[in-house]
Order: sequence, then C-alpha cells, then structure tokens
Amino acid sequence: MTSSSITPTPSDEPYADTTAYGNGPTDSITDTAENAAITHHIVTLAGRQIAYTATAGHLVTVDPSSSLPTAKMFYVAFTEDTPEPARPVTFFYNGGPGSSSVYVLLGSFAPMRIKTDMPSFTPAAPYTTEANPDSLLDKSDLVFINPVGTGYSAAIAPHVNKDFWGVDQDAGSLRQFIKRYLTRYDRWNSPKFLFGESYGTARSCVLAYLLHEDGVDLNGVTLLSSILDYAQAGDPVGLLPTLCADAWYHKKITVAPPPTDLPSFMSAVVPFAQNDYAKALAAFPNADPATVQTLSNYTGISPVVLTSWEGLNVADTNNLGTLHFLTALLRGDGQALGAYDGRVLGVDTGIAAAINPLSGGNDPTMTAVNGAYTVAWNSYLEDQLKFTSTSSFTDLNDQAFANWDFGHIDPTGAQKGKDVNGNTVLYTAGDLAAVMALNIDLKVLSANGYFDSVTPFSQTTTDLQNMPLADATVRKNLTIKYYPSGHMVYLDANSRTALKADLAALYDSTVNDRPAVQRILALQLAARINKG
Repeated sequence: MTSSSITPTPSDEPYADTTAYGNGPTDSITDTAENAAITHHIVTLAGRQIAYTATAGHLVTVDPSSSLPTAKMFYVAFTEDTPEPARPVTFFYNGGPGSSSVYVLLGSFAPMRIKTDMPSFTPAAPYTTEANPDSLLDKSDLVFINPVGTGYSAAIAPHVNKDFWGVDQDAGSLRQFIKRYLTRYDRWNSPKFLFGESYGTARSCVLAYLLHEDGVDLNGVTLLSSILDYAQAGDPVGLLPTLCADAWYHKKITVAPPPTDLPSFMSAVVPFAQNDYAKALAAFPNADPATVQTLSNYTGISPVVLTSWEGLNVADTNNLGTLHFLTALLRGDGQALGAYDGRVLGVDTGIAAAINPLSGGNDPTMTAVNGAYTVAWNSYLEDQLKFTSTSSFTDLNDQAFANWDFGHIDPTGAQKGKDVNGNTVLYTAGDLAAVMALNIDLKVLSANGYFDSVTPFSQTTTDLQNMPLADATVRKNLTIKYYPSGHMVYLDANSRTALKADLAALYDSTVNDRPAVQRILALQLAARINKG
C-alpha cells in the first residue's frame, strides 16, 4: 500500500472513564457499558505503510449459561484499516498471575514500543516510545487483554474480583472475552492466535482447550517463557544450563578451549546437566570429583561453594528466596544478577543486599525497566490512545496472586493443580497435548530466553518433550526456539527481531496453508452446530 492510496484519517474519539475499578478481592462494579477511545495511526513496516485503528476500552463478558454480565474487561486492540477476510487476529496477555498486559504491549509487537537500555539500567524520565519496526501488525491484528483485577478490568456485581482468580476461572473469563470480541467485531471467521508470556503460557494451554470445547479452534499459539509443570519448578537439572549461560555472558566460565558461541556451549551443558550432573546430585556427598570440577568450570563457582549449596543443588536459595548463584557469581564486584535476565546487574552491597528482590520490582531485571514502563504506559494511554480514567491503572496485582486458586481440572477430569496436601503442582502441558491432538493443524511456537532463571529454557524443553502427545505427525506442529535474552525476550533488540521473524514464519505457514485453515474452520463450525 502506498501513501497515496491511504484514505483520509478519520477523526479520533477520546474517552474519559469515571468508573471506579477496585482491584481488591471483594471489589466489583455495576457499570456494564462497552465504551472505548478510538484513534487512528499509520506505521511503516518493511517499507509498507499500514493505516490502523487503536481501540482502548472495555468489553463485557457474560455467564455462558445465563448470559448475564460477569466482568468488564479492559483491552487495547490494533487493527489494520484495510479489511481482509483472512486477516488473522492475535490475543496477547502477560502472566503473574495478576499481571496486566502492559509489559507485552509496550515491549513486544504492538505498533509502538518503549525504548530501554536493556540489559543496562534505563535512566529516569523522560522516557521515549517509538515506532516498532518489529511490530506484528503486518501479519495480524493485535488485541491485548487485561484479566480481571488488572488494568481497568473488574467483576460486575454480584460477582467479585476473586471469583475470577484461579486457573480455570481465569481461563474461562478470557474464553468469554475472546468470544465477545469475535462477535463484537465480526471476526469469527478470522485465523486466531494466542500469545501468552510466563504464567500466560499455562493460561494459554487451558484456554486453548476451553476454546476448542466451545467450538473456537485456533490456528496458532505462542508460548513465551513457559511454566507448564509447577512440580518441576526449581529443578536444578533444568535450571543449570541457564546459570551456565549467565556465567558465560559475564566471562566467568573456565572451559578450555572456550566455546565459540553460546548455542555451542549450551549443546555441551544440557546433556551434562541431564546426565553427569543429575548423577552427582543423587550420589552426593560421594559425587564424582571430575563432575564437580566440570560443574565449577561451567558455572564459574568454586567446588567448595557448590558443595555448600544443599549438596551441589544450584537451585538452592537464601532466606529471601534468591538463588545463591545470582548473588555469588559477581560477589567480588558487589553485584547481583537478575533472575528474569541474568545479564542485568544490580547493587548487592549495604542495605540493597537486604531488600527482598521478589517484592515489587526489586529484582535487577525489573528495576532496570519498571520506571520506563509505568511512565511510558500512562503517557501513551492518555496522549496517543486518548483513554483517560479516574481510576489507577493496575500494572501488577499482588492481591490476585495471593488469592489465586491453583486448582485445575484437566481435559480428562483429573485434578492437575493441587496435590492431596494442597500444594501447587499445576500441570498444563497435558491440556496443550490434548488440544494439539484434537486440532491436528494447530501450530505451537515455544520461545525461550537463555538467561531466564525464572522459567528456564531447558526445563521448558523437557516439559514439552514429556507432554502426553505420542503422535509424531502432530508433534511436528511444535517448534522450540531459543534467544540470547531473558524472560521478556523482546526487550533485547536483536532477540525481538529474531522472534518477529520466527512469528512471521509461523503466521505465513499457518495462514497460507489453505487446506489446514479450512479444516480448522470446519471443525469450529461443526462444534458450534453441535452445541446449538
């Protein structure tokens, strides 16, 4: 499309919202209006000008049985102005649970993004938002969803926010939001994609299956920085390769000859972790000294220190819940590594060493970007999207996390969220396997950062390899990719560009596979007819 072919830009429609959106567990609202601010923009992607409309506002979800309103959910959508029947639509969300979608919206593939200095600290205001050359808008319309209790989303009385704070409750509410969006904007026949980050990947597995059960079959799912098996969280075997990647980045490994690059180093570390290191853990205190020395060479941590961590357990933490490794690697420099991105450093001396990094945004990674996100988002929402509110926008809701119900009934009817003692053992890779087996054309992209010790790439790979999906042909629909970045892969410029290329390949292969698209549409139609 050339600039001369773009029609005159329509007038913007600002919106000022006076509803009070409480984010507490018993809060609710009575307003059921579906209002929005509508603005018009142009972005240039790969030399093509795209005129698009940004819609920031609310849709109301309903109870699937009574059709009575249940929640008012805030979203931001970016849609190309030139309509195409086969134009895909992608639904984005972050995780937490309790996170709004602001992080993925302003960091990843929307038309605008914040400018950060990652992996260095981003200085205080003024901050900059800029056109995003890696935006996915050239491949799909984009809808960013804020679950109940985040952003400006709230339950509608007599429901309260905590009614939606649980694995199955949350996925059910997003299912209803997506169905409402498809109806409100006549997108039922569009190719449909999900993009979830962190806990959002667990959400995607459950949501994809629930949508299938409601006759909404997806074309693709992107899992960014996955947590699919909580029982394996903190497994030192799955974590070790990430810590070795951190040590490699900070030039602390003592491997001879030095690895030529990070992927080649990881190709040696991963089998070491799964074999020799796993045996050393089981044998401790009688671990093979050669294995302990190799572990030291790979991590940059001395054998004496390694053996003090609960018997070579690299997942051992201090009293604040921080991995010992993150504070030990550069202790001589008075610095700690970020858990979300091990390339990022923070001061770890004086009072800073006693501050809980798990509270608020005190992890070095989050500290490096949180100020930019908060300021840039509020400015962008008011100045460019022209949505204003008398309520405070909830970026992260700790109350949602504290009150979250991790119970989960999987597609077989089994409890896969809590064990008999009430411990969280949430397992959603089975939901993903089920929906992939039922919708044999569904494509899944797993994207992972090498330097992320919160959701380690090697553990995610193992979880996906072990999921109950035996059909070899269907398994070919799963692609796993790794990037030299952290939990928020897109905050690294080169990694964001690489991920965009992988996403473009996913969308092209999916949407251009006309027989597959027709099979998905037929599956969706048949399910809707049967339910009718």
